[in-house]
Amino acid sequence: MGASQSNGQVVFRSETPVQFAPDVVEQLSERQASPTPTPERQSTLDEHIRARIQNEVKQLRKAEEQVQEEIRLALEKENLDKEKAMAGEASGEAEAGAGSIKSSAVLLGDLEEIQAKIDRFQTRKSLANYPELKASQDALISCYKSHMNSSLECWKEVANFKNSVSQLEKEYFKTLQ
Repeated sequence: MGASQSNGQVVFRSETPVQFAPDVVEQLSERQASPTPTPERQSTLDEHIRARIQNEVKQLRKAEEQVQEEIRLALEKENLDKEKAMAGEASGEAEAGAGSIKSSAVLLGDLEEIQAKIDRFQTRKSLANYPELKASQDALISCYKSHMNSSLECWKEVANFKNSVSQLEKEYFKTLQ
């Protein structure tokens, strides 16, 4: 019985019709007919998109720093293991009298190995081996340059770029397993 009144809504019925000024009606109809947002709304949207892009860049930089740190730690561990192994070999060879020749050859081999690892890392970092990612990146950049004031026009390019990055990440994680 009291449930219908407990919802907090009060309905007023007026016998006089409500009328709006013609310029108010015209302004509302123009807003509805216009497919583009107002300049204020567009600037708000642009700011939001810029903030999200900056956030993504920060996250990518953090991820790159983490990968570099992991590589550095792995190389340190590998070098320590090799030094321990060389120390064992050097003590055995020092007794034989040929320790300095062997250790310089081992050091040269280690240096070449490290250089090869650096080269592999640099080639992975390069986009030359990933033409579809490079193409989607170029398309996105050119779209942003051609639509500087309306970056929302580039939503297709952003989606394509995200998909390319996602595919590349999946392939990378498959190689880790």
